[in-house]
Amino acid sequence: MLSPVFLLPLFALGACDGSKPLIKREPKEPVFPAADRPVASIVSSRWSNEEARDRLNEAGEVMNKAAISKGMTVADIGAGEGYYTIRMAARVGKEGRVLAEDIVASVRDTLAERVAREDLANVSVKLGEANDPKLPEASFDRVLMVHMYHEIEQPYEFLWRLRPSLKPDGLVVVVDANRRTQDHGTPPALLKCEFAAVGYTQVDMDEMPSAGGYLATFRATGPRPKPEAIRACRLK
Repeated sequence: MLSPVFLLPLFALGACDGSKPLIKREPKEPVFPAADRPVASIVSSRWSNEEARDRLNEAGEVMNKAAISKGMTVADIGAGEGYYTIRMAARVGKEGRVLAEDIVASVRDTLAERVAREDLANVSVKLGEANDPKLPEASFDRVLMVHMYHEIEQPYEFLWRLRPSLKPDGLVVVVDANRRTQDHGTPPALLKCEFAAVGYTQVDMDEMPSAGGYLATFRATGPRPKPEAIRACRLK
């Protein structure tokens, strides 16, 4: 029989035989570049009153240009009080779905009450995060971001985490104003560069006066880049 003195080294060797790690290492969180430009603060859940926007047929023109149709599944990111959510719910119909998301809990709750009050069975409301929309994978024909892109604190991480939610032919639709980000807009060249840095190709860019600026559409192309390979854009 081996004495306890000899058993101790054997036990120690058994713990190092590669069958089970001694220290469990948590996977590292990916590191993304910071936006190399000012980020606008969130000032209001309402861009303009709905009656004025409807007089210009804002939602109708945007949905037409984005080719949103019956049966589609659409995400409304930064949904606010639900101007687009309500109108897209009618456009996609009972066969379609709208996911409305906001990162402010009180705004989300107010919108959820409106959806319930108007009995919109094809609309879901959820709380997102500033750097992650937390959307289900391979689910959306269109992801809409209206007058809110310039408020995203971590645009590269946000767009990177958004990519898997798109269907193969899905599009991201951005409506914004052509002015500096600190003035609550995004210059089109900067928008195109930031999307391209995360592997999106611009499909279209059109003036959209009824929506207070322009409408741009993007499609995810090629493999999603590794976070450490993403380079921040800067407009000279």
